[in-house]
Amino acid sequence: MRSLLAALVLVLPGVPLQEPVSPLAGTWQLAKGNVKGDGPRSVVIRGDSSATWGKETVRWRVTSDSIRIAIGGEWETYKLKLGKDQLTLSGGDLSGPITLKRVGPATPRAAGVAVPPDPDTEPPAA
Repeated sequence: MRSLLAALVLVLPGVPLQEPVSPLAGTWQLAKGNVKGDGPRSVVIRGDSSATWGKETVRWRVTSDSIRIAIGGEWETYKLKLGKDQLTLSGGDLSGPITLKRVGPATPRAAGVAVPPDPDTEPPAA
């Protein structure tokens, strides 16, 4: 696989490599449910394992029927149901289920904003 990637880079110089594709990738808006006063109502989920709402950028991981979001150096786990353009989360720190609707593609992370460290394998940023 590595040699195939190297061959593609050699054959296609100047063509930027694209972000990994994920069925979760997109811009999502709250369609149903309640979030805390400062909770996100719009979230951008990217295929590079980052997600952003407001000024907050986090790392995410999907495991079977759950999504784990690294917030403050620890994972918060939510139950996940994904439809074509609908995402429902429950559990974790939510008081009840919320449903998000995909309203567009994911936008790139702002320049200079890194994907936060993985709490299981990377030390926290100093």
